[in-house]
Amino acid sequence: MLIEFSVANFRSFWEPQRLSMAATSQKDLAENNTFESPVSSLPRLLRSAVVYGPNAGGKSNFIRAMGFVKHFVVSSAKEHQEGEGIAVTPFLFNSLGPAKPSEFEIHFVQDEVRYQYGFAATTEQVTNEWLIAYPEGRGQRWFERSFSQEKNEYDWYFGSRFTGRKKQWQDMTRKNALFLSTAVQWNSEQLKPVFSWFQKLAVIGHGTLLDPGFSISECEDEEKKRRILAFMNEADISISDIRMETKEFAVEDLPSDMPQEVREKIRQSLDGKKMTQVGFLHPIEGGDSQVTLPLEEESDGTRKLFAYAGPWLDILNSGRILFADELDTSLHPKIMRYLLSLFHNGKTNKANAQLIFTTHDTTLMDQNLMRRDQVWFVEKDQINASHLYPLSDFNPRAGEALQKGYLNGRYGALPYIREATP
Repeated sequence: MLIEFSVANFRSFWEPQRLSMAATSQKDLAENNTFESPVSSLPRLLRSAVVYGPNAGGKSNFIRAMGFVKHFVVSSAKEHQEGEGIAVTPFLFNSLGPAKPSEFEIHFVQDEVRYQYGFAATTEQVTNEWLIAYPEGRGQRWFERSFSQEKNEYDWYFGSRFTGRKKQWQDMTRKNALFLSTAVQWNSEQLKPVFSWFQKLAVIGHGTLLDPGFSISECEDEEKKRRILAFMNEADISISDIRMETKEFAVEDLPSDMPQEVREKIRQSLDGKKMTQVGFLHPIEGGDSQVTLPLEEESDGTRKLFAYAGPWLDILNSGRILFADELDTSLHPKIMRYLLSLFHNGKTNKANAQLIFTTHDTTLMDQNLMRRDQVWFVEKDQINASHLYPLSDFNPRAGEALQKGYLNGRYGALPYIREATP
């Protein structure tokens, strides 16, 4: 469960910017859109949050920030070699940006324990890293590393509640890798829940074409296929069944107008491999017969919804967190509301999964779908630095037309359109 995420000096974010999933005291939609944290000292948490803003305002960079954190935590110990750079992009519109480390911090709950984990890194090395755990309600600093420029080495701290081969893990941690990643790779049982939280985090960036492979594999199980079929039909896609045919790849299945050079490369890579073809059965009006359309002949929206179906249901079932950029692309607003409704429902979201997404669909504001503390905005200032802030900062009245207020500029985060000159 995500409580809070902050980022500083990363792409268009200069000063620290924070998104909180802690619910405010407002009562509306509390039963559906919030849930009680398993940690008694925490407030109720939000099931979702949406970020609005103009193009190039920083929405995608916020999703990229969490994507970078996930990838770096999961892979830094095993993929980075000594001397390799870190793929972090600092804020470039301030002369201090490239010289300062980018900084990230996440507050979350895993296995009913609250954690506060963060790190700072330049393109060359990790400069700071820390973890505070609250297994008994009070904070315990388990570890901290800080690079000393004067000594040209790290200062390390390990708390008394942190156990294991600390010195060995310390010596194995390269300067371009995280201690958390290294210690888990070398069997730190105590840190595995923390690492697992990042492993299960799902991030879908801007322009990412979600592979339908996971949904296809899920359909091999009849019960899971039934749930995916119900998912599609509840979104008003008239499909009576999903047919799958597995056969060996044949070059004849490729488009006839495909260049011969490309056909040959594909043949070499796929020759002899099993291929699964997916078809959707649609009823024909005025009769009992049906027509089968291959997945590739369906609309962009249907293909995207099918690609989402398997992961979406898996995220809900396992209580994972999803960050998604421009979720509404190729999806009708009605389908967007349906996807949100699955998160905002204790029956379909029993494991308390969370969704953080960006969109340009302002109709979501006035559909009695989102609480005021679930709506966030991002915009750039005069030095091109992105600022993230919640709608609740404006204390909108109950029943206020939020979409109209936003489009009229009441909350900022709108594109500046110059009048066309003849």
